[in-house]
Amino acid sequence: MSAAARSPGAPRYVIGVDVGTGSARAGLFEADGSLLADARRDISLWHDVPDYAEQSSAEIWRAVCACVRDVVQQAAVQPRAIAGIGFDATCSLVVLGEGGRSLPVGAHGDPARDIIVWMDHRALDQARRINETQHPVLSYVGGRISPEMQTPKLLWLKEQLPGAYHAAWRFFDLADFLTWRATGSLARSVCTVTCKWTYLAHERRWDPGYFRQIGLGDLTDDGFARIGDEIVPAGAPLGDGLTASAAAELGLAPGTPVGAGLIDAHAGGLGSIGSRSVHGTPLTRMAYVFGTSACTMASGEEPIFIPGVWGPYFSAMAPGLWLSEGGQSAAGAAIEQLIAFHPAWPELKARAAAEGLAPPEWCAGQAAAKSPTLSDAVRLAGPLQVVPDFLGNRSPHAEPQARALVAGLGMERDLDHLVALYVAGVLGVGYGLRQIIDVSRARGATIEALALSGGAGRNPLVRQLLADCAGLPALASDGADPVLRGAAMLGAVAGGVHANLHAAMDAMSPDAVAYEPVAGDLAQVHQQRYAAFERLERCAREAMLTDLASPASNPQGGAL
Repeated sequence: MSAAARSPGAPRYVIGVDVGTGSARAGLFEADGSLLADARRDISLWHDVPDYAEQSSAEIWRAVCACVRDVVQQAAVQPRAIAGIGFDATCSLVVLGEGGRSLPVGAHGDPARDIIVWMDHRALDQARRINETQHPVLSYVGGRISPEMQTPKLLWLKEQLPGAYHAAWRFFDLADFLTWRATGSLARSVCTVTCKWTYLAHERRWDPGYFRQIGLGDLTDDGFARIGDEIVPAGAPLGDGLTASAAAELGLAPGTPVGAGLIDAHAGGLGSIGSRSVHGTPLTRMAYVFGTSACTMASGEEPIFIPGVWGPYFSAMAPGLWLSEGGQSAAGAAIEQLIAFHPAWPELKARAAAEGLAPPEWCAGQAAAKSPTLSDAVRLAGPLQVVPDFLGNRSPHAEPQARALVAGLGMERDLDHLVALYVAGVLGVGYGLRQIIDVSRARGATIEALALSGGAGRNPLVRQLLADCAGLPALASDGADPVLRGAAMLGAVAGGVHANLHAAMDAMSPDAVAYEPVAGDLAQVHQQRYAAFERLERCAREAMLTDLASPASNPQGGAL
């Protein structure tokens, strides 16, 4: 399509913005989901203290604006041809004072660092105390709240940084911060507040008793205004669209519709479960978003309560459906951490850089080249077994203080052994996924296929091994990233390009390639390795928790 054809009178376009842990991205799409242009900017992540992670909302907004300007320029689209824009982001906590000024979230006192990142585990003790209340609200987070969620983090702020806590005008989930920054609307997405803040979407209310019991009763005094007193569906148009100032920064037209956002993993689920395939339906596919962490999302018409799996959440991803959300706190990050331990790591980094590849991608290519088929790569792992709980176990054990274990190490120091360790790490992630599938099925969930998304899951070897570990077809598309597509669907709904999210999924989802699970002898290899994985995980958990010191005296949660 020529630039001249992409005029305000031509078919309309939509923009999706995704803010992950390490970068901000934007994609410009046609109404059928075809990607015309995309752009990326890296963002900073501060790790001054073990288990702490912080970011800057101002830096993230600048990165978002740069990406959006880039895609509009690349696609040669007139700003007024953009029908809508949607945002997704990690479920990180943004703390702002009066007038939207940034407040520091650490003892460093730097107001630029105003975000406690999703992966931050500083609130371990607060999460433990909240769980001890056994409040009924907790039944909607799998029975145990995670330190990755927002109420433990808010309680930590109130106890450890009371000045910042009491000076806060608003606490935002990052996706809601972005839509506020774009439109001035303080409305919150039902996705963010339900999944991470304990909003009861099926009853359309907060539970004041929960907040009073855990020590955050002050948030009830103003009708929950500081955390959200207007809750809207994902994709709902916010305010009057882009404000003049935000439009100038983004290079778009004032008034461009903006849809209420999603958590990044949920955008990936929205952008993947509707893909065209003979395997399953959106109601029987489990979305698996494999990035820095990994999230599983399964939707159904009725709520299913699964211990250790978050939810059930009503309308948190697909409107009118109940969502069960599991995941692994470290997935792509676990693989990177694992291979960086190996003596051959410097050589790997040099070789990967010379070929223009990320180290995990280089390892995947080597493993595929050494194997008759992608599924045969399981044999490369040999005696190596990895339980990749570097950041604890999110699901199904809900144990944030669990830690990783590697078994089967010898004296090897060469690249071949590093590649074997990489394969064992991918298998460990895959067996963790299988555990979530097993506990979900045991509670009545119907899961017929996996719908894959996320940067760490784009390699064909990884896709095949995940299918083999889970024993399910893994569906993947090689066009636009499903997370960006899911964000664009929000903009399409806000801008009236599609009537609702279900219609947007039907219109914008691509065909999927199916990676079929292996059968025969290799399936038996996976069965044996999975049984060994579960035994090792039990041993690691018992060893860890038997002598675990208090979180206050051992903030890293110990190590194996």
